[in-house]
Amino acid sequence: MTLAIYDTATRSVRDFEPLRPGHASVYLCGATPQAKPHIGHLRSGVAFDVLRRWLAASGFDVAFVRNVTDIDDKILTKAAENNRPWWEWVSTYEREFTKAYNLLGVLPPSVEPRATGHVTQMVEYMQRLIDAGFAYAAEGSVYFDVAAWSAAAGSDYGALSGNKVEEMEQGEGAISGKRGPQDFALWKAAKPGEPSWPTPWGAGRPGWHLECSAMSTFYLGGEFDIHCGGLDLQFPHHENEMAQSHAAGDGFARYWMHNHWVTMVGEKMSKSLGNVLAVENMLELVRPVELRYYLGSAHYRSVLEYSEDALTEAAAGYRRIEDFVQRATKHGEVPVGEWTPEFAAAMDDDIAVPKALAEVHNTVRAGNKALAAGEVDAALEIAASIRAMAGVLGVDPLDEQWATESSDSAMVTALDKLVQTELELRTSARASKDFATADAVRDRLAAAGITVTDTADGPTWQLNT
Repeated sequence: MTLAIYDTATRSVRDFEPLRPGHASVYLCGATPQAKPHIGHLRSGVAFDVLRRWLAASGFDVAFVRNVTDIDDKILTKAAENNRPWWEWVSTYEREFTKAYNLLGVLPPSVEPRATGHVTQMVEYMQRLIDAGFAYAAEGSVYFDVAAWSAAAGSDYGALSGNKVEEMEQGEGAISGKRGPQDFALWKAAKPGEPSWPTPWGAGRPGWHLECSAMSTFYLGGEFDIHCGGLDLQFPHHENEMAQSHAAGDGFARYWMHNHWVTMVGEKMSKSLGNVLAVENMLELVRPVELRYYLGSAHYRSVLEYSEDALTEAAAGYRRIEDFVQRATKHGEVPVGEWTPEFAAAMDDDIAVPKALAEVHNTVRAGNKALAAGEVDAALEIAASIRAMAGVLGVDPLDEQWATESSDSAMVTALDKLVQTELELRTSARASKDFATADAVRDRLAAAGITVTDTADGPTWQLNT
């Protein structure tokens, strides 16, 4: 089966046909580090990390570019409000994003370019657009001429977002020298107290949309395979990226993929709503691997509605996988094996992680039955298959990161062995209808702060916090 992905630009699921056979080029709009990351930010990182892992697992040589927007109106505003240099402010929170990505097992990108390091490429891009008649300079700024591009043959402005050109105002307000309200800034003229760089049209700083066109094409070429990002970037950011890139003569992205939001009580997470859930707060409730499992568990194009109950349920789901794999290792070595055909079919179906996870859990149930029946060789083979599938999703329980994710891991392992011994005694007592002994086991564990939950796959335990 061939990988098929939903392309936002065509509103259709299309077979993935890379520009170069065996090679996949991917650009992800990364962080604008103005504050600590919340799980809404990290969902994009996790979702497209899964895409990258599946492409690599499918045999592609993947070039994965994830940028950092390190100059932006919001960054400058936040830094000024806190009386800090803008470069210090953005560097501080860029480190926070990197830390969060690493904690959740998001693979580092092939390259992580910063906007301020690519002004030369932006100047070249603007010159190409001016020469083509689709951009103009005015009072030290440079604007993209939406009317000129919309009237040009081959123009597709509005196609990505589905908006009508006359309704696509950029939210920049009335600016002297700007020809039309739809025009957007490629370059912003210098203002007192703001950082600036010299250009042929005057000193200033980059416009948001220009940054990504310059960086993506510099590293991946004028045409590349997949452009990724959050749904909220579809307009104006990605629409404007596509317009200026096509107007400059670049083929740009062949496929567009957008992940949906994390919501809370039906509202998109944002700082203005005051419902931001910082990653560090979430890690007080669950382990990093469990948070990753939760953020990646829904289909990337579906809304992920946050609740603590949903987070706890996802963590329990991961622990069922982890519990089986760890129990299997007590009977022998568990290398990374092969995923099942059903898992591959789910991943090739627009990265359908919910279907893929259903297959993982079906396989876990089969593994538990094999262990219960004493079929050790079968159980070890199943565990190896689960490692392969979980690895694609970034949650392989035996991956070095998760096996050593905290200094307490050895203690947790030792505690698990003790608890499992107690649970085996309880299971045996219940089977022989010795309910007094079974209840005594539960009471001892409860007194130690351990909650036992009976599931269809057997009892699980959780340390109360």
